[in-house]
Amino acid sequence: MTTLERSAASAFATDAILDRRDAIPALVGRHEDFLIVTGLAGTARDLAALTKDGDHLYTMAGCMGGACMIGLGLALARPDRQVLVATGDGELLMNLGSLATIAAMDPPNLSILCVDNGHYGETGYQKSHTSLGVDLEKVASGSGIRATRMVEREDQIADGARLLRAGNSAAFVLLRVKPTDPPAYRRNFDLAACRDRFRAALPPAG
Repeated sequence: MTTLERSAASAFATDAILDRRDAIPALVGRHEDFLIVTGLAGTARDLAALTKDGDHLYTMAGCMGGACMIGLGLALARPDRQVLVATGDGELLMNLGSLATIAAMDPPNLSILCVDNGHYGETGYQKSHTSLGVDLEKVASGSGIRATRMVEREDQIADGARLLRAGNSAAFVLLRVKPTDPPAYRRNFDLAACRDRFRAALPPAG
């Protein structure tokens, strides 16, 4: 690791002040307003705990990098519903091209919440690229997503929450948090049952 990389990693570890267990519920607010797709591990547990593994929640396991594109497909298929993708920095780094595709399609009913703890929580908390200086909010903006925010302080949460619900264009909120564990919630790992539950809960398109 270079001196610059060590400096960036150290800065991330000491700068992040928000705890995901407090910040995510505050940002999402009334979760029933969304159809929710999550990435793996941390964000799946965050949103399963928040919704009590609700019928409007689709969590994933073993398909790292897929959350944003599944959310895009859902948003295009159901323009009558607001779709929220909750993913982590490690999961999003697996498929950065999805941001360019979302910017090009620009569905106004799609919002992305990226929970950035600077680590791969799924595999033992190794540092991710964001601990080494990669700024995913700038990547989203540079990909063409017009509505983006960085939330790293409590006084920025309200603005981030408004953006997730604005519905004017595809939106991206990067939430920087400390590398702490998500809620200790045991979600349903019967993925076929979760898929069927999610489909059954979708009301017919208007």
